[in-house]
Amino acid sequence: MGSSLPIGKLPVELLTRLLARAPVQDPRVLFGPGVGMDCAVIALDDRCLVIKSDPITFATDEIGWYLVQVNANDIATTGALPRWLMLTALLPEEQTTPQTVEQISEQVYSACKAYGISVVGGHTEITYGLSRPILLGTMIGEIEREKLITPQGAAPGDRILLTKGIPIEATALAAREFEARLQDVLSAEQLAQARDYLHEPGISVLRDAQVAVKAGKVSAMHDPTEGGLSAALWELAQASGRSLFIEVEAVPVPDLAAQICRTLDLNPLESIASGALLLTSPPAEARKIRQALESDGIRCAEIGEVRAGPPLVFQHSASGEFKLPRPSRDAITRLYEKPS
Repeated sequence: MGSSLPIGKLPVELLTRLLARAPVQDPRVLFGPGVGMDCAVIALDDRCLVIKSDPITFATDEIGWYLVQVNANDIATTGALPRWLMLTALLPEEQTTPQTVEQISEQVYSACKAYGISVVGGHTEITYGLSRPILLGTMIGEIEREKLITPQGAAPGDRILLTKGIPIEATALAAREFEARLQDVLSAEQLAQARDYLHEPGISVLRDAQVAVKAGKVSAMHDPTEGGLSAALWELAQASGRSLFIEVEAVPVPDLAAQICRTLDLNPLESIASGALLLTSPPAEARKIRQALESDGIRCAEIGEVRAGPPLVFQHSASGEFKLPRPSRDAITRLYEKPS
């Protein structure tokens, strides 16, 4: 039988093996399933449909709004605009009221209205055995084929940029889901600020991507989610077939986020990090992109470079260059596990 798998994404080796067997039989599929590939891409003449499916399983607060953000983020990494959403809502028995359903629906609808996204269908049910609501979204965007951006585009010499900082999503989740563990070390004002990380600096990267693409040549973009920035870097390396060299000290970690990570014993580099956009660009273009983002009020740091070589991630330190550890799962998953 073998041992059961832990909470979080499937192990990379297992996922890679499964995806390699996935049937992709339509020649219009430009990009199908793959590690580090945020979206599937289907060609329709001179335009492409960009498709993403993502669930919300950790969060319960503002879950409907949350769902729209994380799906739109992945669409944004291709340069596409999010257009359509299908929603599946699995709701816990004996805990779900009509008011609960109304509240979640309104969260989804208001977020979609803000981005011009149409809700086109889905499925809703009360589900046996759940202790918390689970939402699953499939979002579709569109883009002109010649403007499509994928993680495969990262090229040797490109600079690696990161917007806002890390781990924005983990900071908000910790304050919203595990407030009791933080009350002794954070003030009420700090807890409120951490909870509001969902909105400020915010977990959406749609604006980040739009500003970057308009400002200069973006060769690749990726959305750090489960496993945090470390996992995202490894995924980008694997998708592009390049080596990435990172200055860990250049990675922005806001003071409040760092304090919460220390308190809960979370590695900031390995904690869920929606809100930061990882992107690569040629050096001259990277300078223009950084300036444009900063001018728009979006913090942007240069954290490394892309080099020719096998798909590996290295970190600089005072004593040399070493492989950046690849997390087996997100650091925050430990907080959701039952004590043994």
